[in-house]
Amino acid sequence: MGQRQLNGEQWLAWRRQQLARGGSPADLDWLVDLAGGLSWQKQQELRLHPDQPVVLACELPGLEMLWHRHLQTHEPLQYLVGRCPWRDLELAVAPGVLIPRQETEILVEWALELASPRPALWADLGTGSGCVALALARAWPGSRGWAVDRSSEALRQAAFNLDQGGAGGQVQLLEGSWWEPLRAWWGQLELVVSNPPYIPTAVWAELDPLVREHEPALALDGGSDGLEALRVLAEGAATGLAPGGLLVLEHHHDQSEAVLDLLAMAGLEQVQRHADLEGQWRFASARCVPIQPLHRAAP
Repeated sequence: MGQRQLNGEQWLAWRRQQLARGGSPADLDWLVDLAGGLSWQKQQELRLHPDQPVVLACELPGLEMLWHRHLQTHEPLQYLVGRCPWRDLELAVAPGVLIPRQETEILVEWALELASPRPALWADLGTGSGCVALALARAWPGSRGWAVDRSSEALRQAAFNLDQGGAGGQVQLLEGSWWEPLRAWWGQLELVVSNPPYIPTAVWAELDPLVREHEPALALDGGSDGLEALRVLAEGAATGLAPGGLLVLEHHHDQSEAVLDLLAMAGLEQVQRHADLEGQWRFASARCVPIQPLHRAAP
C-alpha cells in the first residue's frame, strides 16, 4: 500500500491496522490530517462513504513510519511532522522548543481584550516558538514588539515563525532572562505577556514521557513550587512597565491565589484572575501604578 491514491475502505483498513499496534485514535487522525493532508472532516465522511477516493499528501509507508516512531519513542507528533496548528496559524516546531498549547491561545485572547487602548510597545517574555509574539503582531500591525527567551534554539525557531508570518520586521528578538534584555525600554512597555515555566518540579517529574522526555524542561519546570519565574515577572513589572502598563500571565491551574498575591505584593494594581475555556483560573493580569498628576494648591 505505497500509493497516495486509494479508496476510503482501504484507508479505513490501514487505520485499523495501525491502531491495533497501540496509540490514540485521535492522535492518528491528527497525524493523517497534518502529514497526510486528509482533513478530520474528510476522515469522518469516509466512515459513512468508504467508496470515496482518497488522495494523500504522502505515501502510506511514510505515515506508518511516523506513527510507529511515535509509539516506540513517545516523540510528540508535532515534532515528527515539524508543524503545529495554533489559533489561525501553522507554526514550525522542533525539539528544544515548547509545543504551543490551546491554553496559550486564551492567554492571547485575554491580552487582546485587556490591552485598551492598543499598545504601541509590548513584549513577550519566554517566547519559545514565537506563537504569542506573532499573534500580537498580527493583531496590532502598527505596534512594535520584543520577544525574549533564554534559549538560542527557541529564538531561532521564533525568528523563522515570525518571518513566515510576516512579522519579522515588527518584532525584535532578544536573548536573556525575563526583564533584563529589555533594560533599554524599562518604563516604556505598555503590555508584557508571558507563558513562563510554572509546573512544580515534582509534578514535572511525573509528567507523561511524551512531554517530560522530549519537550524542554527550561520551558516547563517552574522550580519547587512552580513560582520561580512568576516571582521574577511580578517583581520586575513595576520597573519594566510604563505607568499604567499591563502584565498578563499564564500559570498552573492551582496557582491563582499565589500569583495574585505575588502581583499585589509587587505593588501592582487592578490585580485580576481570568479563566480558561473550562472555567479554570489559568491567567492573571495587573497594571503598573499610573503616574498621579500634580495638583497645585489653591491660592
